Amino acid sequence: MSIRLRELIRSVRQAKTAAQERDVIAKESAALRGAFKEQDTLYRHRNVAKLLYIHMLGYPTHFGQMETLKLIAASGFPEKRIGYLGLMILLDERHEVLMLVTNSLKNDLQARSQYVVGLALCALGNICSAEMARDLAPSLERLLDAPNSFIRKKAALCANRVVRKVPEVIESFIDRAAGLLNDRHHGVLLAGVTLMLEICTVEPTVIPVYRQHVPTLARVVKTLLMSPYSPEHDVGGITDPFLQVKILRLLRVLGQGSAESSEAMSDILAQVATSTQAARNSGHAIQYEAVQTIMNINVDAIGGLRVLAINILGRFLGNRDNNMRYVALNTLAKVVAVDGQAVQRHRNTIVDCVKDADVSIRRRALDLVYALVNEGNIKTLTSELLDYLKVADAEFKPDLTAKVCLLVQRFAPDKRWHFDSLLRILTQAGAYVKEDVTRALIVLLTNAVDLHGYAARAMYAALASDVEGAELSLIITAAWFLGEYGELLIGDAGGPLLSREYPQVAASTSADVVSLLERVLRRPQLPATAREFLLTSLVKLSTRFADQNERIQAIIAKDRSSQGLEVQARACEYSRLFGYAQLRTQLLEHMPALDEAHYSRNVATADAIDMSTEPAAAQMSENGNVSASNKLVNADVVGDLLSMEEGTSDPAAGGASAVDLLQDLLGGGDLSNGGSFGGSGVIAQGSAAAPLVDLLGGGGDLGASLGAPQPPPQDPLAGLMGAGTPTRGSAPIAAPTRVESDPFADISGTGHQAAGPLRAPAPAPPQPTIPPRTVYDKSGVSVVFTFTKPGIPANTDITATYRNSSMHTVTDFSLQAAVPKFMQLRLDPASGNTLQPFGANSVTQQLHVTNSQHGNKPLAFRLRINFSIDGASQQDQAEVKDLPVSV
Repeated sequence: MSIRLRELIRSVRQAKTAAQERDVIAKESAALRGAFKEQDTLYRHRNVAKLLYIHMLGYPTHFGQMETLKLIAASGFPEKRIGYLGLMILLDERHEVLMLVTNSLKNDLQARSQYVVGLALCALGNICSAEMARDLAPSLERLLDAPNSFIRKKAALCANRVVRKVPEVIESFIDRAAGLLNDRHHGVLLAGVTLMLEICTVEPTVIPVYRQHVPTLARVVKTLLMSPYSPEHDVGGITDPFLQVKILRLLRVLGQGSAESSEAMSDILAQVATSTQAARNSGHAIQYEAVQTIMNINVDAIGGLRVLAINILGRFLGNRDNNMRYVALNTLAKVVAVDGQAVQRHRNTIVDCVKDADVSIRRRALDLVYALVNEGNIKTLTSELLDYLKVADAEFKPDLTAKVCLLVQRFAPDKRWHFDSLLRILTQAGAYVKEDVTRALIVLLTNAVDLHGYAARAMYAALASDVEGAELSLIITAAWFLGEYGELLIGDAGGPLLSREYPQVAASTSADVVSLLERVLRRPQLPATAREFLLTSLVKLSTRFADQNERIQAIIAKDRSSQGLEVQARACEYSRLFGYAQLRTQLLEHMPALDEAHYSRNVATADAIDMSTEPAAAQMSENGNVSASNKLVNADVVGDLLSMEEGTSDPAAGGASAVDLLQDLLGGGDLSNGGSFGGSGVIAQGSAAAPLVDLLGGGGDLGASLGAPQPPPQDPLAGLMGAGTPTRGSAPIAAPTRVESDPFADISGTGHQAAGPLRAPAPAPPQPTIPPRTVYDKSGVSVVFTFTKPGIPANTDITATYRNSSMHTVTDFSLQAAVPKFMQLRLDPASGNTLQPFGANSVTQQLHVTNSQHGNKPLAFRLRINFSIDGASQQDQAEVKDLPVSV
């Protein structure tokens, strides 16, 4: 370091303020400009060294760029060293002045001194542009055969950038790179294998050519394993682990899709996996690469090799290092789909990782446990997860609760265990249980008649054990079930509660049941939704427990002055019902059995969403709302996706169809075709019509008015149950087809009802409207849209098919879509997120689009595609437009 440079550094360090530092730099920059203007050749390299220091401090140094080029053209090594250093620091491949240095580089590549050649190769490998790479490729090719190993190594490393910048020159490097495998110098070997990997990545068609070198690579690895101690290459007791890891990566590429190559490397892979000392990190790195290679090559005929790899990952799980355990869990999560039985052997260790202090390890272990669960181990794993749920951190409970609920719903061996497990979750983590879980539990119980008594006792015990601390999900579920089957608590229906955490519940009296609901109802800060359910449960119990009528009526009357509008409406309507005993009995009968198959499909859909790993990005509609099967994402992401034309914002078409609440609640047939109203004949003739009109404050001659054309009367029960005001004309109504509705909505009217209890017959199967269209095709990944019409002109169903034609496995694949405001988009979960190489599999996903401007504006999409190749994440965008307006 020159004296002037030391003085400059000292002056900068002594500056107490930024202003003082700027003054020092300004004075020195002025001095440097003067020296450059005077063409001071003696101290030029020292001045450029000071210029580099100024550049490192963040100050402009463009005025000295040409001086670095002059230093490169000098004959002395000190000048060239500073010149090339300045070239790599002050310039990059975008600067046009690089064209001036091409001739100097060419001359230095032919120099006699290996150090000068090394400087030129180092600069070329760091900043060369495509033009420079194309001009200097012949010189670089010649240096790969140089007698000096130092030059061969640097030339091979420099060739990596040249191949990446100018793929058309790969042909001249294919044989040269393979020839380096016979070199005895480890540095040259490592550089040669790296160059071969880069060539395979840039030009996959070369892979079959390189497969003939698999025996040579295996021989090199065997030599490294059997070689004696070498201080020059030893790292933690392993001979050159960097070279071993790089060769294993190349073997992984060459073995994919080739049974012959996989067979040739199987022996050496087994030897690496068994004889490598895993006491230190270098040994762990080699074993991990061996596992990755085994899992990615064709080892179907050698099943023991895969089991060996999984056992190595199992040993990683017992390591104290968190990085090792995370790597093992991450790899096992990818392997479990290939050989789940071998992974099952390490199930206990994986479950222990769920309780780890590191949150990242806990989440990866939970994903792996979720993949390991089947019908045979569901009880054991669920019990362990529920035990951990009691002590889990608050931020970890939502994810754990959702996973356990889906496991129980998917693999439950019988309905009683299913109910017991979900009830245990409701009591331990009710705040994190989603509404669809409680809804599915109600559907399950309504169809299990033999469980009604047992479930009523269990619900009563769970709620009674913690009245003040019960969460909303438990309160709602227990209130619904006790309102429906509370009479089963009286007597011995259902038998004792075996293996429960709650106290044994003896034969209760009707007063006990009402007292429990009253205690919950009077709990401070009780949500309005729970209060509505409790009021509905009490009014239903009034028909089951005749001796508690007056007490229930008094309890409900207290909420007639509630500040909550919905609660007040319920209380007033239910209080009015007590004046009509016969009508109240008919209205508050037991709910019919709900369609279990319908909710099973919903559970399967939710299960498929959580099965996808990756985190995956949510599928979005243009307004920032995620479809029902996805999670909410930041609306800014949608804004990034959209730059297309936006039409007028239309509300969603297709509202819920009119609901015949009278027919639904009374269980009657088609009223317009002579169905009975509680056994009293059709509504136009039965005696129940007058009390119904009186109840709602109506009047007039109802029977006389039904025969003449009149404005459609309001459904009298709509106001009673808190629903809207669906109307029904005097004309006969065709017999409807029943579909399932939300069990909560039917008893509370809180707005949870699904599309409605009536629907038309299913339309004909949709037919394709236009030929399939390839909307994306890059990096071997293609996305093809197939358009079909479900029967409604404004609606379009799109089947997206994803394929991978490259040689690499594509993981974490996800598609995000955005549409203009005049369209609505809903995405179903994809069938997977991994695309095997060479088109071995395909992944499909359904998109459902509603175009409110159908016939005027065509469909248009902005797509964002995310995926990973060999751990490198990629993101791209595509547009779908120019579609016919008829689609």
